[in-house]
Amino acid sequence: MGARARGPWAQALHRFSRDGSALIAALVLAVVVVASLLAPVYAEHIAGVDPFSSNLEGEIALGGESIPVLAPSTEGLGIGVMPIGPTWQFNAYLLGADEQGRDVMARLLYGGRATLFIGSASTVITLVLAAFVGICAGFFGGWIDRILSRVLDILWAFPIYLLAISLSIVLLNSRIELGPLVIDSSSLVIPIAIIGVIYVPYVARPIRGQVLALRRSDFVTAAIGLGVPPYRILFRDVLPNVITTLIVFVPLMMALNIATETALSFLSLGVQSPGASWGTIIRDGQSLLYSRPWVSTAPGLVIIVTIVALNILGDGVRDAFDPRAKLRP
Repeated sequence: MGARARGPWAQALHRFSRDGSALIAALVLAVVVVASLLAPVYAEHIAGVDPFSSNLEGEIALGGESIPVLAPSTEGLGIGVMPIGPTWQFNAYLLGADEQGRDVMARLLYGGRATLFIGSASTVITLVLAAFVGICAGFFGGWIDRILSRVLDILWAFPIYLLAISLSIVLLNSRIELGPLVIDSSSLVIPIAIIGVIYVPYVARPIRGQVLALRRSDFVTAAIGLGVPPYRILFRDVLPNVITTLIVFVPLMMALNIATETALSFLSLGVQSPGASWGTIIRDGQSLLYSRPWVSTAPGLVIIVTIVALNILGDGVRDAFDPRAKLRP
């Protein structure tokens, strides 16, 4: 008796499991996510620090000596203070301190929580809105397609970062009140919503094109001819074919959203102080690049590793769910 044929999902998972690069990328991402989730454990039980409070007069025991976290500066005119550099000891300022005496390693882990959460949540918003707009425009056509396409064209006309910065400046300087719902300017909802919306056209357009092709396919035409209600055609015939495309977009959009969040936070338009994200940590270490480079270098390296891993994972997911894409020019 022959072996039972695999379904399309099983085939995709089988192809993905044979992609060594994608599996390594997934493992790297898992390490980054788990380490970020364990940020409270590190800060409270290992380092014993509060990464969100200044520690201007704190001291640590290192090599049998009591060393100040912030020592008087010996550079130039000797004005200001110099944060302690990396101790390379896991339980005591592993990557040193910033200008306010805060543990860089603890803030790096907490910053990962914020950056990854914003990147993930905004990706969900992007894909949900793009799927809704693309499916409606492609399936119903007519005036619905014309209106939605023009809205996408308007969003597409703006440079991404200019649009994100403009929306951030407006929303961060005001308190949003929607009935009983009050959104403070320091809420993560604001950068999530901004980043989630600005990338909708980049996903909605290919979804719309795919739905237009499905709309003309024989099985959809036959279903319409048999009088099947539109909502059943959408959920039984169109949506299952679109889901694989959305899955392929997940890691790629998350990489873009993380890069955008980092840029906004670096410009003080994303996560607000005293909160931490990888972008805010790079900004905090900007003045210490020559004396304490690890303050900015550490989050920069983590961002590079995370985005590269997401892109490699995205290639693996694309090859698994759409193997014909490798044959296209």
